[in-house]
Amino acid sequence: MSKIQKLTMPKWGLSMAEGTIARWNVEEGAQIERGMEVLDVETEKIANAVEASIGGVLRRKVVKEGDVVPVSGLLAVLADPSVPDSEIDAFIAEEQANFVPPAESEEDTSPKPQTIDARGHKLRYLKRGEGGTPVVLIHGFGGDLNNWLFNHEALAAGRTVYALDLPGHGESSKQLERGDVAELADAVVAFMDGIGIESAHLVGHSLGGAVAMQAASAHRSRVASLTLICSAGLGEEINSGYIKGFVSSKSRGEIKPYLQQLFADPALVTRQLVDDILKYKRLDGVDEALRKISDAAFSQGKQAIILGSVITASGIPLLVIAGDQDAIIPASHAQTMENVAKVRIIPGKGHMVQMEAAAEVNSLIEEFIS
Repeated sequence: MSKIQKLTMPKWGLSMAEGTIARWNVEEGAQIERGMEVLDVETEKIANAVEASIGGVLRRKVVKEGDVVPVSGLLAVLADPSVPDSEIDAFIAEEQANFVPPAESEEDTSPKPQTIDARGHKLRYLKRGEGGTPVVLIHGFGGDLNNWLFNHEALAAGRTVYALDLPGHGESSKQLERGDVAELADAVVAFMDGIGIESAHLVGHSLGGAVAMQAASAHRSRVASLTLICSAGLGEEINSGYIKGFVSSKSRGEIKPYLQQLFADPALVTRQLVDDILKYKRLDGVDEALRKISDAAFSQGKQAIILGSVITASGIPLLVIAGDQDAIIPASHAQTMENVAKVRIIPGKGHMVQMEAAAEVNSLIEEFIS
């Protein structure tokens, strides 16, 4: 291992090219542990903390708050206190002199989304990593594979991790027969068949949690474990106002207040995030698909399918995560599983806890499935 190590700007999501330094959380001279949140970065999508992938003493902050840094750009240098300042200076100078932003590189080698025909549904997916029992990430109502942009790469160290767009979402086909949880779960299993996955760890967020449970209930041998994040399917209550508002909203002004309900910190809802959602909602077939799914899954202002007891009886290893400020699905639903699962309620976080507390969520999932 080199005696001087670097912390660089991560790439969150497929379109990220740069990030703005919002705040340093540690001072020069601090001892950095792997997984520590060293600084906060804002992108056009959302803000997040940069975690240290290495440990050591923070010898030099290379950028300051307010700086805009391209993906892979140098943020800081870690080294043992015995390393002279002159070597730190020389290391930084060489890194900066030789740095080529990814956009200027000859070839972008980052993973690209692919599509597969899964028994009549064209499904978009993104694969990261290799080896081990695969993990399949299943987003929630109105989401897509980008809901995992702070989790996907982190979980793909030493294993294969797939994130997919459910039917009716993202860039997958929009045609649905019933739009119920069973149809969506069948699509997930068809995806696994098409890829050649015999068994996988399923990680589901919100509606995706109910989809994962339904897949496990119908195909027990195909599911190695279940991780449910702010999951539907554990109780009747749901913020029906959010569901109706999200489906019916047509403009930025209409939809932004509903999107802000997803986060404990509404400032995380950026203009770009709102624009991306509106772009999706204006695609042909999306309005009908969302209405069909919401009518089937959340009829009469309640959740139509409760699967907690079914999963408990199955004996599948179970991790349940929720944010205690979740304004869409009460965190109390997760707490009902405490006698049969590992349950973690994360304080101060909302429905998109996998984004708001990415480091902790990733750590919990990694420990569980390892």
